[in-house]
Amino acid sequence: MSAALVVNSGSSSFKYQLIELDDERTLASGLVERIGESRGSWKHTNAVTGETSSNDSAEVPDHAAGFQAMIDAFGKVGPSFDEHPPAVVGHRVVHGGTRFDQATVVTDEVEQQIDDLSSLAPLHNPANLEGIRAAKQVFSDVPHVAVFDTAFHQTMPPHAYTYAIPADLAEQYQIRRYGMHGTSHKYVSEQAAVFLDRPLAELKTIVLHLGNGASAAAIDGGRSIETSMGLTPLEGLVMGTRSGDLDPAVLIHLHREAGLSFDELDTMLNKQSGLLGLTGSGDMRDVQDAATKGDETAEAALAVYRHRIRRYVGAYTAQLGGLDAVVFTAGVGENNALLRRRVLAGLEHLGIEIDPDRNELHSKEARRISTDASRVAVLVIPTDEELEIARQSAAVAL
Repeated sequence: MSAALVVNSGSSSFKYQLIELDDERTLASGLVERIGESRGSWKHTNAVTGETSSNDSAEVPDHAAGFQAMIDAFGKVGPSFDEHPPAVVGHRVVHGGTRFDQATVVTDEVEQQIDDLSSLAPLHNPANLEGIRAAKQVFSDVPHVAVFDTAFHQTMPPHAYTYAIPADLAEQYQIRRYGMHGTSHKYVSEQAAVFLDRPLAELKTIVLHLGNGASAAAIDGGRSIETSMGLTPLEGLVMGTRSGDLDPAVLIHLHREAGLSFDELDTMLNKQSGLLGLTGSGDMRDVQDAATKGDETAEAALAVYRHRIRRYVGAYTAQLGGLDAVVFTAGVGENNALLRRRVLAGLEHLGIEIDPDRNELHSKEARRISTDASRVAVLVIPTDEELEIARQSAAVAL
């Protein structure tokens, strides 16, 4: 049997999963952190036996050393690479620009193109590329595949991705809407069709990927026609630390009146805004708990959060010309029943009716939370971006 090793690499950490390709079981998973610091750490879990191993004071000077620590963990805890050899290594890459509309086998030219696109994702693409290069040193005899967050949204029509700025500037600096979370949106929308036992080609679906980062997508017949994130992951919904939609003049005003530099504005919007800026905490669980205890600031922040999602649900219903399903996914979407209920409250005129008991059910399985009479199916489907990366990697490389 053969497997796919899926790698999600950041600047100082990387996550991985080993997935059996025949039955799509997760065989192992792990995380290497604090790469390049005085003390690194790693944790590895054998999903077959349940055995785990970790080290909180490891030497991990670079990503190559991190991959060696991963190899050692497989040797110590298993499962054995002899029994489950990786036939392909799939890598999450955040930004593929307009150059990549599908998963792509990594060549020297592809590496260079990923590097060239770093100006569009300076916090992500360089780290993704570092992980690819380190992994290729360790797994030199198998194909490596880049799976791009932006690829799924390349089906958006020009009127959906074009910003109304001077066309020559937009073309020169590649300024347009790209969207993110595409791997999750693709996986979840396809799973919704399977759950509903309906052809994907006939479904009009809104997927709400709600985690620390959050985005909405309008998916018509399996094709993304609109999504809330734009040139970067900053646009759209309110997030844990990101502002989402904002009048651009706010930045000009703060630059002129408050003297904030562009770097300070960048930091503010990406790392100090969203729920964190509104409440002091970027963790939805903390904010929800505070609101439940009567904290008016927390409740006001949640109202802003919900309002933004509802605005997109209404807009995307119009863009789709109808609606068959709304799907909640990711950490907040899958686990926060109160948020789901309040987001969709009062939308019966759109054909959406929530079943309170179904909505309160906690499960790791895909499930329906709408009533039997609801014209629009409302689903909760756990996302599995690693499995989707494994599938796409195998499809193009094996």
